[in-house]
This record gives sequence, C-alpha cells and structure tokens, in this order.
Amino acid sequence: MQVLRQLPIMNDPKVLVGLSTSDDAAVYKISDDLAIVLTVDFFTPIVDDPYIFGSIAATNSLSDVYAMGGKPILALNIVGFPTDKLPLSILTQILKGGFDKAKEAGISIAGGHTIDDREPKYGLVVMGMVHPNNVMTNSNAKPGDALILTKPIGSGIISTAMKAEVASQESMDDAVKVMSTLNRIPAEVMMSVGANSCTDITGFGLLGHLYEMVSSSGVGAEISYNSIPLITGTKELADDLIIPAGTVRNYEYINDFVIWGENLEYEEKMILCDAQTSGGLLISVPEDKCYELIKSLEDANALTAARIGKIVQSESQMILVY
Repeated sequence: MQVLRQLPIMNDPKVLVGLSTSDDAAVYKISDDLAIVLTVDFFTPIVDDPYIFGSIAATNSLSDVYAMGGKPILALNIVGFPTDKLPLSILTQILKGGFDKAKEAGISIAGGHTIDDREPKYGLVVMGMVHPNNVMTNSNAKPGDALILTKPIGSGIISTAMKAEVASQESMDDAVKVMSTLNRIPAEVMMSVGANSCTDITGFGLLGHLYEMVSSSGVGAEISYNSIPLITGTKELADDLIIPAGTVRNYEYINDFVIWGENLEYEEKMILCDAQTSGGLLISVPEDKCYELIKSLEDANALTAARIGKIVQSESQMILVY
C-alpha cells in the first residue's frame, strides 16, 4: 500500500473507495442505487491439504467484499501452478475447495487465469454489489465506538507451527475452522445493526489493521489484551517463539504507533501483530448499538463476538494496549 500511494491518484468521482485509504476493496458507483465492489487476493499454501487450501484462499478473498458491507456476486480464479512438478490432481482439489466455498457464499466462479509458477498460488478476483450510501469503510470510526472482533486470532503462529510439525491437532483443527469460515453472517449482522467502520484482519495483524482504521478515521484506540480471543494453542506456541517473520515485520512497523502496557510480554505483543490469514471482521460500532451487535452475532453463531476495546479521541492517532 505504501508503494501504491506513490502513484498519481485518478480523480474519478465514480470511484467511491480507491487508493486514498487502506480499505479492503475498491468501490465504483454505477448508479444512484448501485455500486460494485472489486477485490483480488491470492497466496501460497498454508496447509498441506490442497482442498482445504483452496477453501481458505477463497474464504479470504471473499472477506474483502464482506468487510465493505457488500454482497459477493461473481468470482474468477487466479492460479499459479508448477505443472512440471506436481500432478494436476492437486490443482483440481485446490479449485474444488474454492468452488465449494464460493457455492457456500452463493456465487459462481465464472472462469479465471492460470500461469505456470514454481510454487502453487491460489485466490479469487471477487465482484460484489452494495448501495452507494451503505458502503462500509475503515475510515469512519468515531470516538466512543466499541470495537468488536468476530474471529479469534493466531492463525499466522499456528500455520508456522504446522509447517514445523509442532502444532497440536486441536490447534490445527481450530485454525482451519477459523480460516475457512466465511465472514458473511457477521457482515450481514453488522449492516443490519448499523456500524460506523469495519475492516477484516489479515496480513497486517490485528494491530496493523486497527491502525489503518484509526489513522484513516483521525482517531485513536484503546484495547485490552485479555479480551482478545485466541485460536487454541496460540499463546503456548508464541511462548516457544514460534513466530512468523511477517509477524515480526508487522511489530517493527506498528511499534511507533502503539503505547504498550507495562505488563505485556514480548510474546503477547507478537500475538497482537500476528499476520493473519482469513481473519475476522473488526467492527467499530456506536456504544448504544454495541449490545445489539454482540447479541445478534451470538444468536447467529459467529465464531466470536468479543468486545476488545474502544475508539477514543486522539490527535496523534495512537493505540493504547493494556
């Protein structure tokens, strides 16, 4: 995103959301009643099972549309695959995982593009739709808003432990469930209740995406480490210093914008910066709607409905973690 900000901004009034903020997807106005949401995401395998990898990658790609308050309507595959090293049956399973997840989301995958690559890569280009007046961005958080998180964090640490073959079966199963659960229901609940701002938690970690929200909104935030739900085994693995390189880079970037509580351990800081795959939604909601949102998420069987902190007035746009 920092590289993209060096490019000239195209002044098209129909681009409702573009490069000016660090939002999850682009939004283009078609008419007074319709805007389209466009996003693309893909990555290398984080699990050995090709079908599960395809499912997680598709879930992750779809999440950007949900975070913008949109409804996905169509997708295209984007694939890199070493045809000279791996059997095509593996690619078939990857695509089947993506197909089934798209079907769960109620959309079709209408084609795509494949290149020969040294390492498998998979994801989706996703198009969604939203009313122009109902676009949810990461830049409208208000002082006094409650912060609600809809999935536990720790998938980066768990994925690293899986590659090192030190993750427990319980941790692996929990992480796969988290990463392959669509954000559709939390997004629908959020739009029904009426939130102010939203982002999904992916590669920049919880604190990185929260910082994008507060810096784009011109506010600050306070969050409580003990209120943040974790995937099974995350803390124990972090204590053993099973920490991805991307998580360390996130910490090095975000550290200047965070006021850390004196009692926080290094490993706990790493967890809050952990690079996630297909994480949950971080929702900024007015205080008077907070209970309704949490209750509605719980009634809809969201993975979590955790109140982790609040938005505060802050000219310096800092995040206090206690």
